Amino acid sequence: MGTARRLARICRVEADVAAPVDAVWRVVSDVTRTGEWSHECHSVQWIDGGTSAVPGARFRGCNKAFWWRWSRTNEVTEIEPGRAIAWITVPTWRFVDSTEWRITVTPTPTGTHIEQSYHVRRCPRWWEWVIVHAIPPHRDRTASLTADLHRIGDVAATHTTRGSTPIV
Repeated sequence: MGTARRLARICRVEADVAAPVDAVWRVVSDVTRTGEWSHECHSVQWIDGGTSAVPGARFRGCNKAFWWRWSRTNEVTEIEPGRAIAWITVPTWRFVDSTEWRITVTPTPTGTHIEQSYHVRRCPRWWEWVIVHAIPPHRDRTASLTADLHRIGDVAATHTTRGSTPIV
């Protein structure tokens, strides 16, 4: 496989947005709001009794890329209130890979610095071949994920100016 036929196993993107850190945190820490800003994940629901982002809580994300639609079970692995959230995609017989995702937020003088990263923890070569052929944008997700961060800022800024009730 040449590099054009491989998945990026590690990616880190960042953006500065003009929304207060507490508003950005409310958007990223409530995983059920992911559909408001993600280029690929359109809806999220808590499962297995989960109701908020705490270690061990599980949620299912429904995704779409091109004509492909799929859902994944995810598990929150870390939460640092007001600062960071991390989760993994849970491998199954249908989706044998597992990726660790992390979003951190840091206040800046003009808003918030958001960083998103992922690390593919498990992905057999045969599964990688399937993914790069079925969803070519997964070869390099840098631009799409960076755009997601700017949408997070837009969502957070919009809800801040509308005076929405904070989500805990």
